[in-house]
Amino acid sequence: MTAKRTAPKDTTTRSDSDSCGAGSPERKAIGVDVEIKASNLRRLSRIEGQVRGVQRMVEEDRYCADILTQISSVQEALRAVARALMRNHLSHCATHAIRNGSEKERQAMYDELLDIIYKNAR
Repeated sequence: MTAKRTAPKDTTTRSDSDSCGAGSPERKAIGVDVEIKASNLRRLSRIEGQVRGVQRMVEEDRYCADILTQISSVQEALRAVARALMRNHLSHCATHAIRNGSEKERQAMYDELLDIIYKNAR
């Protein structure tokens, strides 16, 4: 039996005046709302359980269409987390870089956003 891992509790939020650290090796999000973070962590825990359920279904040779339905459900749940993360990124990191960054930082953010949109549109 393995112990359940929990994320460390971080009740601090960062203000818009903080930097995202887009150019540093250890980038951090700014303006993270603790309720949104908790919601995302709960969603990810449920998704983890869903994935384990899909794995069991495969191990038990369950009907393929049922497995595919569950996989679709997992994918939609992950998309919901991605949307919440994207909203936060646009509201804080991207807005900060575009409003307050140098021309180079703004262009880097535009490129990053286009890359994120492209990757998530597939």
